[in-house]
Amino acid sequence: MAENILEKCRAKVKGIYDTFDASHDWQHIERVLDNAKRIMETEEADPFIVELAVLLHDVSDPKYKKGDSDPESEILGSLGLPHAQASQIKQIIHQVSFKGGNGERPSSPEAMIVQDADRLDAIGAIGIARTFAYGGAKSRKLYDWDEKPRSEMTEEEYRNKPTSSTTHFYEKLLLLKYTMTTGTGKQIADERHQFMLSFLEQLKKETDGNA
Repeated sequence: MAENILEKCRAKVKGIYDTFDASHDWQHIERVLDNAKRIMETEEADPFIVELAVLLHDVSDPKYKKGDSDPESEILGSLGLPHAQASQIKQIIHQVSFKGGNGERPSSPEAMIVQDADRLDAIGAIGIARTFAYGGAKSRKLYDWDEKPRSEMTEEEYRNKPTSSTTHFYEKLLLLKYTMTTGTGKQIADERHQFMLSFLEQLKKETDGNA
């Protein structure tokens, strides 16, 4: 029964993610699922709830949502889940988002795992690739060393100001290491964080004409 629900959900969401740019496409979902499974090797949680939350966590992302549509609620409602499970999944998805530093702390083991799994895909080599993929899709500058990263902002300010892709590292990606809540998440994040620092150092050298 659980596998049938998961397969139904996969079929519904894949077509949506296939319309997004490469930063939030179906491959992103597959990587987050892999991250979540790796974390669950050392953390106890309901894998059914975790997978459904991962599958649905970006379908209603404000960056891509059209008008008043709400694919998350529509798909979740079509799966025939008990009210308690549906509510838990919606809460997890709500707690995943960074929201310019205004996001909620996860309130369950499942939410901790999904949040860490998603944030791990935002850092390291893949995080770098996704940042520039999204920036390219939005015609943003690669870098602007004169642009001052914001340390405090509302969710609306975070989403609506078209900063350069490199500025995004300082406003979000370099902060994510410190938001990890699971032991495995912290361990993986540390290595990926160091890689981003090395990348930014090299980028600065090359764009300063010193490399």
